[in-house]
Amino acid sequence: MTLQTPPIKPARFEDAPAFTIAGLGERYSQATLQKIPALWQRFERYIGQVPGQEGEEAYGVCCNGDGKGNFDYIAGVQVQGTDLLPADFQHVELKARRYAVFEHHGSLDNLKVTFEAIWKDWVPVSGETVANAPEFERYGKDFSPYDSNSVMEIWLPLESK
Repeated sequence: MTLQTPPIKPARFEDAPAFTIAGLGERYSQATLQKIPALWQRFERYIGQVPGQEGEEAYGVCCNGDGKGNFDYIAGVQVQGTDLLPADFQHVELKARRYAVFEHHGSLDNLKVTFEAIWKDWVPVSGETVANAPEFERYGKDFSPYDSNSVMEIWLPLESK
């Protein structure tokens, strides 16, 4: 079955304050993207139990890209501080900035299609400049990775105008 690239446009623009995400992280490449769900499976038991956790959302943060397709990915939650985190946790501090926010509807099986639509269709014609900063996925507490009715958000960092 071939997945079609849906037309994509940002649901909204958001000015987000600075915040910190902490969780389990690993280095990935385009060839190892399929291993990210295993990271989430390992992190899942921590959700709601992370010291200093704020809110009920979970985040997937892509950061430290090398321009060759390699990047760090952290499956985590927002935290107030990092002093009491488990030893195997990583964290990333996201600076206050403006984001283009996209919604992905359905299971994560076709998440790649949404990302391709953002980068290939929306970015080139948007008039926006993507910042060299972490981008992230935000999952609500009711999100299910296999539910065709689930909705999650992709937050793409933008340069200030």
